[in-house]
Amino acid sequence: MEEKETIKYIVGIDEVGRGPIAGPVAVCAFLIKDENFIESAISRTYGENNKEEKRLTSTQDGLPRLRDSKKLTKKQREEWFEYLKVAKTEGFCDFAVSFVSSENIDKFGIAKCIQKALNESLARIASQNLPNFSRFTLKGAGWDKNLEDSVSLASYNHESISQEKNFLAEFSIFLDGGLHAPVEYIHQETIIKGDELHPVISLASIVAKVSRDKVMETFAKKYPEYGFEKHVGYGTKAHYDAIKKHGQTPIHRKTFIH
Repeated sequence: MEEKETIKYIVGIDEVGRGPIAGPVAVCAFLIKDENFIESAISRTYGENNKEEKRLTSTQDGLPRLRDSKKLTKKQREEWFEYLKVAKTEGFCDFAVSFVSSENIDKFGIAKCIQKALNESLARIASQNLPNFSRFTLKGAGWDKNLEDSVSLASYNHESISQEKNFLAEFSIFLDGGLHAPVEYIHQETIIKGDELHPVISLASIVAKVSRDKVMETFAKKYPEYGFEKHVGYGTKAHYDAIKKHGQTPIHRKTFIH
C-alpha cells in the first residue's frame, strides 16, 4: 500500500507561550477530518474567493484571511475560534489544547514542558479519533498536573501503542518551528515559520493562542493589579512595573524574570 493511501488525517501543531514571564505554555494539535475543510482553509490562506466553494458551516461567511495567529487581531482570532468550534461540532475537524504551568516550566525547563504538552495534545486527538486508541489511559492532560508523572505516563502510552503503528500511520503531522512529534508518528514534517506557511498549522496557532489568552484573562481577575488581560504574561514595561510594585504571583516564571 502506498503511503498516501494509509493517511486519513492531517494534523497541525503549534505552541503559544514560550516567551512570557507568567502563565502556562500551550500546545494545540489540530486535526482535519474532511478534505473540503482543508481546501477551504487553503483558499482562505491565499485570499482566494471561490463562490462555488462548498459551504462548510453556518458561520463561515465573513471570516478574515487565514494567517499566523500573531498577524491577526484579537477580534479576528476569536472569530476564527468560534467558527472552528462549530466546525468541530459538525465533524469537519477536531482539536485539543494542553497546558503546562509556570511552576513546572521553572522546574523542568520550557523545552521539556512544550514537548509534554505536545505529546498530550496528540494523544488526546488520537484517542478521540482512533477507536483502538481509547483503551489507553490518558492522564496529566491538565496544565497543573505534575510533569514527572505525566511525562513517564506519556512515554508508557507511546511505548504501548508502538505495537499498533498502523493506527499512527494514519496521521500526517505538520509542526511549526523546532517542534517534533514522538517517533511513533512516522509521517511528520517540521516547517520553519509553519504557522505562516501551512494552513493547518495556522489553525493550530489560532486555537492555541485564543485558548491561552482565555486562561490569562481568568488570571487577570484573580490578580487585577498586573494587567494579564492586556499583555497575557509577556514582559512589557507595564508588567515589570507591576512586579516591582506588587511582587511576583504564583503564576510568574521565576527563572524568566531577571
